[in-house]
Amino acid sequence: MSGLLRRHRDFRLLWFGETTGRFGASVTGVSMPLIAVSTLDASTFQVGLLSAAAWLPWLLIGLPVGVWVDRMARRPIMLGAAATSFALFLSVPPAHWAGILSVGLLLAITLATGASAVFFQTAYTAYLPSLLEPADQSEGNSKLHGSASAAQIAGVGAGGLIAQFVGAVNGMFVNAGTFLTSFACLSSIRHREPPPETARAGGAGGVTDRAADARAGRSVVREIGEGLRLVAHDRWLRTFALFGGASNLGLVGLQSIQVVFLVRTVGVSPGAVGGLIAIGSIGGVAGAFVGRRVAARIGTARATIAFELGLPVLVLLVPLTGEGVRLVLFAVGNFAMVAGVVAGNVIKAGFQQRYCPPRLLGRMTASMQFINYGTIPLGAVLAGTLGSTIGVRPTVWVMAAAIPSAALILLFSPVARHRDLPTTREAGVDTRVAEQVA
Repeated sequence: MSGLLRRHRDFRLLWFGETTGRFGASVTGVSMPLIAVSTLDASTFQVGLLSAAAWLPWLLIGLPVGVWVDRMARRPIMLGAAATSFALFLSVPPAHWAGILSVGLLLAITLATGASAVFFQTAYTAYLPSLLEPADQSEGNSKLHGSASAAQIAGVGAGGLIAQFVGAVNGMFVNAGTFLTSFACLSSIRHREPPPETARAGGAGGVTDRAADARAGRSVVREIGEGLRLVAHDRWLRTFALFGGASNLGLVGLQSIQVVFLVRTVGVSPGAVGGLIAIGSIGGVAGAFVGRRVAARIGTARATIAFELGLPVLVLLVPLTGEGVRLVLFAVGNFAMVAGVVAGNVIKAGFQQRYCPPRLLGRMTASMQFINYGTIPLGAVLAGTLGSTIGVRPTVWVMAAAIPSAALILLFSPVARHRDLPTTREAGVDTRVAEQVA
């Protein structure tokens, strides 16, 4: 067991709870499209809508959730989100047995669990810096991203095998159980966050506490604007937000139709679908393992360019996938893409947690994710629409090409002109904006 896991009980609980939740989400990522395709005979467009529904809540509630996360303790929010997801996923098999399961019901459940994910992910991102010392945050992020990728590998493989042997609908039991495990782990954490007033007072110099802001009648809209201004006027955050939005457009567009592509175009069995995606996802473990190490050697900014542009180019092998030995092209292309994305995320997560003032971390996270994830429903719907009009394989080409193309944003940004990303906000934000959001 590594040093951080050995000496930090609460981080172990967070790590295990997050990992099991990711495992369940990966099972769902395979099981839900397979339920739609094989049980409900859904169209390519409907499968695209299903993927879009999981991310639409980021557009609908992402920004106010960031404000609420900054005003409240983060762990109770995570507990509520885990409990909600458990109940929703547990309802799918009974609905199927009762004969009321439909594409519409799957969409509603996916939308609701997506809303829970908004609360969980925003609170989780803001919670980690309060749990770990700054010196441990880089290692913590690396471990969380690495274990998440490993869980995705196991979950995708399990989702395909469960669908093959006991049916895709029964995969929802596995997913519900993982969220119950996540809830139990989070409940066992002994660390108690400081009260919101303390967290607010601990921010950047000159900042008033939460109680003073509440007495002044500060509105949610104003606080949302505060987070958006921080991202819009900070050259580093703005760059990563735009890049993330462009990258996710292609990434999720590709992922939303990969099951349809493999099953209906290539002719792969449900069990083999899980295995292929799992083999490709090993890249996530590799990316988490090498990301921090490469960044320490060549610099965080240079490593970001290498991981986000260099490796994902190989995703262009995916549209060439065919029967027999050509199935390897899918695994190799997916491996390289996921390795680059995860390694880049490890570096970016550490940068954001060090760079942003603690009092603004929830709003900054929500604002970044509003842009990053806001394009995901568009990508999923676009992929579904194109798949139904120009065909699945041409759509895979379009979405695969969009992923490395998004990294061109980094080449025309401050990231390409520096060895390392900054560690303090003052190095990147406009002074006038700093005064407005301080």
